[in-house]
Amino acid sequence: MGADNQTLVREFILLGLSSDWDTRVALFVLFLVMYLVTVLGNFLIVLVIRLDSRLHTPMYFFLTNLSLVDASYATSIVPQMLVHLIAEHKGIPYVSCAAQLFFSLGLGGIEFVLLAVMAYDRYVAVCDPLRYLVIMHGGLCARLAITSWVSASVNSLMQTTITFQLPMCMNKYIDHISCELLAVVRLACVDTSSSEIAIMVSSIVLLMTPFCLVLLSYIQIISAILKIQSTEGRKKAFHTCASHLAVVVLCYGMAIFTYIQPRSSPSVLQEKLISLFYAILTPMLNPMIYSLRNKEVKGAFQKLLGQLSGLTSKLAT
Repeated sequence: MGADNQTLVREFILLGLSSDWDTRVALFVLFLVMYLVTVLGNFLIVLVIRLDSRLHTPMYFFLTNLSLVDASYATSIVPQMLVHLIAEHKGIPYVSCAAQLFFSLGLGGIEFVLLAVMAYDRYVAVCDPLRYLVIMHGGLCARLAITSWVSASVNSLMQTTITFQLPMCMNKYIDHISCELLAVVRLACVDTSSSEIAIMVSSIVLLMTPFCLVLLSYIQIISAILKIQSTEGRKKAFHTCASHLAVVVLCYGMAIFTYIQPRSSPSVLQEKLISLFYAILTPMLNPMIYSLRNKEVKGAFQKLLGQLSGLTSKLAT
């Protein structure tokens, strides 16, 4: 059936956001700027962590992974969307559509698992600070990161395989900005109930398992913070988790609102906008949250800027 499907449908057409040329040009400029900010911001986070030895700690190791995932996730969707905003033909080959779905699902899943891993890291930092570096040693951090990448990739491969084994007949118009999971499933010309159930179960497992681990970690963290006697101590402990908590709310809030909902809502336009904000806004805001709310990252940025300024002055003279 998969082979017949490829014979009948060699290319999909993405309908995108708008058919009005002026609107598409304006969106192209806006999304291009946001995409460049996203890639630059996440690249700078990785660079600063790499160059500043003070940031060679478990928390920033996981933040490096998160920044790489954010930049890659945006890259799996936005460049193709930008091309389609100004191109007359909005086709995407069958294989490219499958690849885009695999990478976007995989990278999105990695982010959710990483956030759970980072919540555990914050739990150890707050609840057992004296043994933090002993518990969160390099080997454990590497295994946790590898688990995040592998588990999400396997889940993505399974969902992509299920989706593209469905017969599409001659349905090739995807009413979305990218090859999004549910938008592609809707093209099937057979009953997709069993496939949707399998996809929903795997999505819930990948979303809710890390989410429950995040909740459990923060219940323990809040309990530990409330036991701290001094106000200054409480503020310091909360500040340790503030950036991660903000990213958790942003990422899980978007994802849950997008996928855990009745089939009758939201509208197709709302789905496009939600996916758009998740593909562009979240990866763009994550490095801003970590840089603006984190004194160590801000200090490392200032140090890097000072070094660059000094180097520029030497070259000028």
